[in-house]
Amino acid sequence: MRLRLLTAFAAAVAACCALAVVGFAQRGDDARSLTVALRDAGGKPVGTVRMTAASARGPIEVRVTARRLKPGFHGFHVHAVGKCERPGFKSAMGHLKAGTQTHGAHDGDMPSLLVKRNGTATLRLTTDRFTLDDLRDRDGSAVMVHAGADNYANVPPRYAPQGPDQETLDTGDSGDRVACGRIAAG
Repeated sequence: MRLRLLTAFAAAVAACCALAVVGFAQRGDDARSLTVALRDAGGKPVGTVRMTAASARGPIEVRVTARRLKPGFHGFHVHAVGKCERPGFKSAMGHLKAGTQTHGAHDGDMPSLLVKRNGTATLRLTTDRFTLDDLRDRDGSAVMVHAGADNYANVPPRYAPQGPDQETLDTGDSGDRVACGRIAAG
C-alpha cells in the first residue's frame, strides 16, 4: 500500500514537472474557460491568466496575476500563434487581429499591465474583441507581456506629422517580449 502511494506521488510530481517544462497548463479548462501559465525567457513561472466566458459568444472576463516582473507599465496582448519559444517569443508572431487592424484596434490589444514596486501585478478586465474559440483556433494563441509601456499607437501629429511609424502601428512601441503563455489549439 505504501509503495503504491509513493509511486502515485512520484507520478504526480513527474506530471507537474512536465507541465512546467512545456510552459503552459490548462487545468480544469472547458469550453467556457482557460488558464494560461506565463513564463519568462528563462522558463520561470511569472503568473497566470484566467479567461472565462459567460456564454459561447459572450464577453470574456480576463484575470491576471503576475510576479517577478520589473515595476512599471507593460504592454499586454494576445498574439496570433500559440508558440512561446524562448528566448524572445517571436514564434507567437504579431498581435491577434482581423484584416488590416492597426495597433490600439487589434483584437488582441488589452489594457497595460501595471507592475508594482514589489514586482507583482493584478489586472481584471472584460473584453468582447475575441472569443475563447478564436484563441483556440488551428494554431492556438499566446498571451504576451512586453518589456515596456504600450502607447496604443496614439502619437499626436505634432510629434509625427506623417503619422506613427510601422513599429508603433504594429506594437505600440511596447518593446521586447518578456513573458509568454501558450494557448493550445482547440
